[in-house]
Amino acid sequence: MTAAPLHARLEWQDGQPSSLDYGDVYFSRDSGLHETRHVFLAGNRLAERFAALPQQAHFTVGETGFGTGLNFLCAWQLFKACAPAGARLDFVSTEKHPLSHADLSRALQAWPELASEAAALLALYHGMETGHQRLLLDGGRVSLSLLIGDALDTLPELDTRVDAWFLDGFSPSKNPDMWQLPLFEQLARLSAPDATLATFTCAGFVRRGLSAAGFAVKKVPGFGSKREMTVGTRLAAGTLPWQAPWLSRPPQTGGRRAIVIGAGIAGASAAASLARRGFSVTVLERHAVPAQEASGNPQGVLYLKLSAHLTPQTRLLLAGYGYNLRTLYACQQKGTDWDDCGVLQLAHDDATRKRQAQLAAAFPASLLHPVSAAAAGVLAGLPLNQDGLFFPEGGWIKPPRLVAALLATPGVSCRYGAAVQSLDRTDKGWQAELADGGSCSADMVVIACANASALFTQSAHLPLKPIRGQVSVAAATGASRQLKTVLCGEGYIAPAADDAHTFGASFNFERSDSEVSADEHTGNLAMLAELSPALYQALDGDTLSPATLGGRAALRATTPDYLPLVGMLADQDAFEAAYADLGRDASLKLTTPMPWLDGLYISSGHGSRGMVSAPLAGELIASLACGETLPLPKPVVDALSPNRFLLRARIRAAKGRQS
Repeated sequence: MTAAPLHARLEWQDGQPSSLDYGDVYFSRDSGLHETRHVFLAGNRLAERFAALPQQAHFTVGETGFGTGLNFLCAWQLFKACAPAGARLDFVSTEKHPLSHADLSRALQAWPELASEAAALLALYHGMETGHQRLLLDGGRVSLSLLIGDALDTLPELDTRVDAWFLDGFSPSKNPDMWQLPLFEQLARLSAPDATLATFTCAGFVRRGLSAAGFAVKKVPGFGSKREMTVGTRLAAGTLPWQAPWLSRPPQTGGRRAIVIGAGIAGASAAASLARRGFSVTVLERHAVPAQEASGNPQGVLYLKLSAHLTPQTRLLLAGYGYNLRTLYACQQKGTDWDDCGVLQLAHDDATRKRQAQLAAAFPASLLHPVSAAAAGVLAGLPLNQDGLFFPEGGWIKPPRLVAALLATPGVSCRYGAAVQSLDRTDKGWQAELADGGSCSADMVVIACANASALFTQSAHLPLKPIRGQVSVAAATGASRQLKTVLCGEGYIAPAADDAHTFGASFNFERSDSEVSADEHTGNLAMLAELSPALYQALDGDTLSPATLGGRAALRATTPDYLPLVGMLADQDAFEAAYADLGRDASLKLTTPMPWLDGLYISSGHGSRGMVSAPLAGELIASLACGETLPLPKPVVDALSPNRFLLRARIRAAKGRQS
């Protein structure tokens, strides 16, 4: 794996940024704002197309080269002025070298006309690491998907249908990689029928490349000193290569009524994401209040356990980390509900030190960087004995506060003490039968109740397994209040919140109850003593005992491959019948349509990483349900499919016959 892209290197001339790497300016010296409106907005006829959108529809704009965000902000401003109130703007843009927060802020000061939109973008411009990063603006009416990395790496993994393209890389003479046939072919692949494009250049090889990729292009008057520019329209789509039907997109949800089963972080996230898209969401929770399972811990930690290789889990965590940071900035009070105090992952043995060195070489310092024991102690506010990695944007969260904020999204209503006994498919969608004899119907259902997710007939085959975890809580002391960052090793401890420290958590595979255990308190104390002897002493650790500690135990839900289950479910019996031939030959390119349980989704199996993965999983489900740009690379979406274990069973059967 190569290191993630660094921030753009700029030089400034008269308040205008230019790229040191490409030797080109980010926007027209004549007037960047007016050029954007002429080339991209008018060139794609966006004003009239936005105005013609039906209620609840979405319009997708694709862009090559996010740069300063000028084109996005102008499109958003026009969308607010022209589109109906219920429509949504789905904007996706590539960027190899994103601007730093400071540089972006400085660049956007050039356009006071966009001050409101710019301020909203800057407020959420955090966690901009490699991969797909999703930002929600204007109450969720506008989604921005930033694909950070080389466009020829990110676009092939994008799943969307673009209505209008902005081709705005640096000049073809300065950056020819952004103006080549393979990239144009990706634009064609991702285009909706009759998609349009516009670009400031009319270079002959660009027009020829676009034509070869399937666009009808023509020259039109350009802006300012540029006499001509190029616009185009996607011609009839060609034949797509074979795609496994079990990896196809599920059908969109027809109506706008949804049931979410479970009021923990997974359910609350799905409910909020659906409600932002105009769904009327009913959350059914068997407990009397929300966040009563693993989401109810007094403090959680926002941090990453990464691989130096871009595994599906690492890619999910990178995207989820940034998304959750932005969620916290948008709806939580920093210092009270959460804090970006940073996270120190300490190296407790040689294997950990080696792994941390690999991570430091693979990722940029904005995400993580190595620190000596002395430097770690300065960051933590207490002496430490180990070197480690510092995650400057990490920190702690109060999970129940985040769950409550998500459930307060307009359009979400909650019914507590409502235990769902069964789910039935009807002519009009789905009906949930409740233990009290009542029922609730909707167009779609999201099962998001951790280990209980496997209790329904439609999901009983899923290999969820419980892992018990217990946290301990100790009252802060004068000395322990000096702790300034989260410390992680075999466990974690967070800085004091509500004048108490939360630490742990245990991993117990033997017990499946939620009673607080004295043995696990003892184990958490031993972990703390090894993690930081100075902090252990600061808490008067030798005087602490299970009897003096507070605590909480809950069951996490996980899967055999430690990836969550996210997506629409298939009918198990119909799946096995449709793809029975895979049991004889796993290489067959079958074309039988996927037997979806139309409208039945799941978000479960998040394990100990739920605070990072569950919020983005909710956004993924809502994007699937509405046919929007997916917030994760397609290979990661495929890896999360809840139907992957059915497929693996078919393939194992084939291999068993061949051996």
